[in-house]
Amino acid sequence: MNVKTAKSTNHTSPNHLYAPEIIPGSDTQTLSELLLEEMRSQIGSLPSRSKAVTHRIAIEVERICCKSDRIQTSGKVRSWEISLARHRLHKCISYYQLGSKQGRVELHSNLSVMVYRHVALPQSQLSFSARYNLIEDFLQDFYAESLKAFRRENPVEADYTPRVQIEVAEYMAFTEQYAKRRIQLPNGSNQQLIVLRAQNFARRQPSETPLDIEQAIEFAKGEEAQEQSRQPAIQQVRSRMVSETIDPSEAVLRDRIISELIQYLESQGHSDCADYLVLKLQDLSAPDIDEILGLTPRQRDYLQQRFKYHLEKFSLSSHWKLVHQWLGADLDQKLGMSSEQWEGFLAQLSPQQQQLLSLKHAHKSDREIAKELGCTLKQVQKRWTHLLEMAWKTRNAEAGE
Repeated sequence: MNVKTAKSTNHTSPNHLYAPEIIPGSDTQTLSELLLEEMRSQIGSLPSRSKAVTHRIAIEVERICCKSDRIQTSGKVRSWEISLARHRLHKCISYYQLGSKQGRVELHSNLSVMVYRHVALPQSQLSFSARYNLIEDFLQDFYAESLKAFRRENPVEADYTPRVQIEVAEYMAFTEQYAKRRIQLPNGSNQQLIVLRAQNFARRQPSETPLDIEQAIEFAKGEEAQEQSRQPAIQQVRSRMVSETIDPSEAVLRDRIISELIQYLESQGHSDCADYLVLKLQDLSAPDIDEILGLTPRQRDYLQQRFKYHLEKFSLSSHWKLVHQWLGADLDQKLGMSSEQWEGFLAQLSPQQQQLLSLKHAHKSDREIAKELGCTLKQVQKRWTHLLEMAWKTRNAEAGE
């Protein structure tokens, strides 16, 4: 995350609502010193410029409490000031403890999740890569806007830029809070400031921009297709799978399964599941995947469930033979069972299921089997899927004991 600096300009009345001020009758210095002690207890020796940071937090929360009728009439103004100040300080400290680099990643991830659905118009059919590019462009402008807001609302120089680590942490905590501000709308509802900014950003995008982005990342067609299909995600998967596989023939089979599965997911309209598969095969952690795909943990859990469902469907229906061959569990290998398991499995089958298994073993096509059994093609596929599920349970029963 690069913080863009810009020369400040003079602002009129609306901005004075946030102008720093000392609240009459309050002890800003005492609150600032309290925050300093809290900071010292959590991070040890105080970083340079800590006093300036805690002083700015104290001024800000006193301003908020002064402007709030609810707080003023509560009879607990000082209690509110301390509570709000501690909350803001702890957010600042959490970014400080993450460090500048990881703190930027954390902030960027949090804001990306908030604007993921809003940086493009609802009718835009964008891949996650195209949407990710728009998020990057939007957030760079938002960071610059946030810095200008920080300069307006705090007692700092007009060209102030955070430099030491505690100041960077303060700015990141401010940016997160700034993004979450609720803005009252004409219809009586309210919305987060960053969402409104993202929606305006989406409306400003030329209609051809999404198409240009898609074309820029789309794989080439025709004669270049074979070469391009190996780059970049598929090539990463290929190199990873080959490097972790001793048997070259197994590596080829794994690569084929991955390619087939990605094509299957995309053909079914689940490109997000394909993206998830590629990232999982790179052994990325859940937080990393969330950041790249712009997901909340809950959204990722839902995506995982859909992925598992489609993976099971892929493995037990149209591509069952390829998957079972890779698992060493094809029909010639008793579907991966021991002789004892195989006998027990056969004993479970009805005469119709035994006939279906025999016809599959004889390499009959589904159409031929449907004719032989006097049923539809869809019924054959459904019965075979059920039989494979039975085999799966039998094969894994002893392993789970």
